[in-house]
Amino acid sequence: MKISIIGATGFVGKALVNEALLRHHQVTAISRHSNQLPQHARLITATGDITDVSWLTARLKGQDVVISAFNGGWQNPNLYQDTVAGNQAILQAVKNSLVKRFIVVGGAGSLEIAPGVDLIDSPNFPAEIKPGAEAVRELKKQLQTIDDIDWTFVSPAAVLEPGERTETFRLGGNQLLMNGNVPAKISVEDLAVAILDEAENAQFIRQQFTAAY
Repeated sequence: MKISIIGATGFVGKALVNEALLRHHQVTAISRHSNQLPQHARLITATGDITDVSWLTARLKGQDVVISAFNGGWQNPNLYQDTVAGNQAILQAVKNSLVKRFIVVGGAGSLEIAPGVDLIDSPNFPAEIKPGAEAVRELKKQLQTIDDIDWTFVSPAAVLEPGERTETFRLGGNQLLMNGNVPAKISVEDLAVAILDEAENAQFIRQQFTAAY
């Protein structure tokens, strides 16, 4: 497939690029710093501002799948505003490009820890990332009103860290996966496996899912 990955030089984005190339897809890596990516015969790099909707639309046209791993930057003092603006530009570009398959990498914050209660609403949720998590949860709610795009919203486990590609993990829906009394973990490498599996198999159309050990 032809897959565009937005935020391709970020923590999750790099793992997605590696996994997609491993599976012999044609990858367009979209980021602000594409020189951070290795050269590859099936890799096209596109460096630019994703809030430029016309520019981004042109990069997405003709793709089979768009995967957004966009992150407004956890140290960004305007994290909420910039995350909202970036997500809205990406969504508009996907619509304009007429690509029907859109996968969004969100956060664990929008996973339920009790009926009607999201992790982001728990008292121990880290204050410094809450603005970004709230912006991403708003995007999920917006996607849930859209029926002309085959979207999927992916939430990683509560603990996402560098590790190994094991291809062995659990999948869940919109509830936080636990290991006993503690939140479950997953490596970024296996998160990428779960996301590319979804790109290929379309198991969670217009749904949220999560992956964890």
